Amino acid sequence: MKLEVRYSNHPNDSKKYDTKELRANYLVEEVFKADDILLVYSHQDRIIAGGVMPVHKTLKLETSDELRAKYFLERRELGIINIGGNGKVVLDGKEYEVKSKDGLYVGMGTVEVLFSSNDPKNPAKFYIASCPAHKTYPTYYIDFDKANHRPCGEASTLNKRVINQYIHPDVCKSCQLAMGMTALEEGSGWNTMPCHTHERRMEVYFYFNIKPGQVVFHMMGEPQETRHIVMQNEQLVISPSWSIHSGVGTSNYSFIWAMCGENQEFDDMDNIENTDLK
Repeated sequence: MKLEVRYSNHPNDSKKYDTKELRANYLVEEVFKADDILLVYSHQDRIIAGGVMPVHKTLKLETSDELRAKYFLERRELGIINIGGNGKVVLDGKEYEVKSKDGLYVGMGTVEVLFSSNDPKNPAKFYIASCPAHKTYPTYYIDFDKANHRPCGEASTLNKRVINQYIHPDVCKSCQLAMGMTALEEGSGWNTMPCHTHERRMEVYFYFNIKPGQVVFHMMGEPQETRHIVMQNEQLVISPSWSIHSGVGTSNYSFIWAMCGENQEFDDMDNIENTDLK
């Protein structure tokens, strides 16, 4: 298991970054590696995000020196969404069959977390996100059909999409983690537009299902100091609370969003008019 640490960056510093510095501070280019766990620990609200890709091995979510914990979820909660083939997650001996597009919420205090794939020729790809927790909530399996599906956007503004809420107050309880998957329809490219910020929580975006030869321009920065990061398939980007987080693709795509911070109120966003962006 590899755990990379990323420190927080002030907006006054970030607006001076060139392309290389922006990518070094906010972009994670490799998320999945066969028979390995690749994670990034961001000091933005101490979220941990990354990929677990078991092929021939069963992979265990281990603790690390950075956590100073007896086990990974001693003081944390965890969200899982599988974007690959069908697989299994074993939590303290209890086995869950996690199909493609299904998710799992894992409460604080779970000691052993194991990941495996049903078919090495079509391995599972478990995208995970974890944040600090103060209370244990029950583990909850989230079949894709049980997610909260919210169609939104319009074809005329190139942002017709479905927001699938997995770890959300309307689906299951968590301390502060919120997580879901958004899929854009054919012919649409913009996500989270008109854009917004929310000072009370940060967000991580993981872009996938980007077609070969296509890219996503992820928009970030303060509303009057916008920047972009060009992203390829199965890469993630860290979005601080002060930053907008939107993007446009050269074709449609999907992304998983994970949030943590002070609250789980989805209507407390500070909305920004398109014409106010610079």
